[in-house]
Amino acid sequence: MSEKPPVHLPEECWELVFSFVDHHRHFESLSLVCRQFLAISNQLRVFLTVTDQTILFLPRLLRRFRRLRKIELRDFHGDLEGLLNQIAMSGLDLEALHLSNQKSLHLDGLRELGSNMKNLRSLNCSKIGLLQDIHLFTIASSFPNLEELDISYPEHKDCYSSNGLDNLGRFSGPVTDLGVSALTLKLKNLIKIDLSGNQFITNQSLIALSSNCTLIREIAVRDCSCITPNAIAFAIRYSRELRSISVNEIGLPSMEVGFVESFLYAKALGDIDLSNSFVADELLYSIVEACLPLNKLTLAHCHGFTFAGFSLLLNKYRSLCLLNLEGVSFLTDQNIMELSDSFSKLTSINLSKCSKLTSSTFFTIMKMCHLLNEVKMERTNLGKEDLTTDFVVNHRVKALNLAQNGKMGNESIKTLVTVCPGLQLLDLSSCWEITGESISEIFKSCREIRHLEINQCRGIKEFMIDFELSELEELSAKGSGINDNALSIIGKRSCRLRRLELAGCLNVTDKGVKEVMKNCRGLREINLKWCDNVNIEIAWMVFSRPSLRKITLPSAGFLSTERLRNLFLRHGCFVGEG
Repeated sequence: MSEKPPVHLPEECWELVFSFVDHHRHFESLSLVCRQFLAISNQLRVFLTVTDQTILFLPRLLRRFRRLRKIELRDFHGDLEGLLNQIAMSGLDLEALHLSNQKSLHLDGLRELGSNMKNLRSLNCSKIGLLQDIHLFTIASSFPNLEELDISYPEHKDCYSSNGLDNLGRFSGPVTDLGVSALTLKLKNLIKIDLSGNQFITNQSLIALSSNCTLIREIAVRDCSCITPNAIAFAIRYSRELRSISVNEIGLPSMEVGFVESFLYAKALGDIDLSNSFVADELLYSIVEACLPLNKLTLAHCHGFTFAGFSLLLNKYRSLCLLNLEGVSFLTDQNIMELSDSFSKLTSINLSKCSKLTSSTFFTIMKMCHLLNEVKMERTNLGKEDLTTDFVVNHRVKALNLAQNGKMGNESIKTLVTVCPGLQLLDLSSCWEITGESISEIFKSCREIRHLEINQCRGIKEFMIDFELSELEELSAKGSGINDNALSIIGKRSCRLRRLELAGCLNVTDKGVKEVMKNCRGLREINLKWCDNVNIEIAWMVFSRPSLRKITLPSAGFLSTERLRNLFLRHGCFVGEG
């Protein structure tokens, strides 16, 4: 009987299979299987990060990934105008561009980009030095179809002198109402804008935004000291489509009638962030009376309200999915117990820096929040009291931040993680009382952990693990006591480890690093900054682990710039100095 010929699936079927891959980084291994898989993975790649190291290959990457929709610049310090021109001439149909952390924006590059990228919907220009009104004029003219714009926190503090000239002697100045008003007149499709940190814009900017951009849904004006509660009230009252408002540091004038009553007109508002503000009970009562479709509430570091006012608000809005109460210092375990009936829809809660909260609160929210995905209880009072044995396991929690709980020891952390066995991210940084014994128990209880942070945990030196850590992809142990024996265990048990942070680990030597290099076949990044006892040959690291893309050494001073460049060009691995 003759053998049946192999069945060849059409490309559309393979694309459907590849679409289930949870991150594009996994396409690299798939692309090595065959030419068909390479072609399919190229077509499915929609996001690209450009760094100083990848700029040499950018023309090739832009030709290879023809369906890119978003490009992000990260740690790029090169020729921005040249880069923008390359992207503009690539023929790509981008929808989002992330240009943050640049010294300046080049006007010609923006214009060229705008003339070719007609469908660009999202532009991030946050943390730009020398950001001026002229840049906003150019953005408004070049990208008329923008829906999302971020120009937050320009870093102009050292760029301007008292006479209005920049460091090159040219007349310049920070962003003002004139630039923001120009944006609002041109960007009629704008639905989201972040103006935070622009210290020279006033109420006029917010009024122009609310008056001219009738589709606006999300406004962020944090750290804008010249914007008053009156302008915020105007935006809330007259932006009919407003879904989200993010402000901070509103003082006693927040009690003005106009601001308090503005929420009665915000029929679409679902996300309120009032961080670091004076929030009186009267304001909370107004939000209750407004009957908003509220699902996200942030009162981080707010003061002026009482438990009675807050309790009334939570009882009204039982459909909240995100609640941020970081630094609300009056909260007690008893308060959380009384409020817990209102937590049933929560998926994320932040109780960090609530110093009166103990493990009792942790067990309460695990029991009452059946949809909970993320919990933050950093710098609380965990570990002080005796632990209960009467707790309910919550399988839905995936991310848990318990950092800086100095009283939390091994027994405490063992019990706490037992409650949420489905954890994928766990942060125990600066929990000084825990040792390697805890790490072994954590991995036994939580077999799905992908990301573990134990930074500054000097009590963790080594641990014994006799089973595979098949899900662990990132381990950050900066400044910890971790030693070569622990690294050997990690190397042998963590087959999927991709990123290892060991900066400041003085107990690590060449021996431990070599164990990781030998066994972690998918390792892409390793940070050995300030590891004074590591003196490993860089060429050996690159050749022994071809998957590496970034190495930070204790000191690379003994390597010439030319040699570092050649290592990158030949092997795609960037080597940085400590």
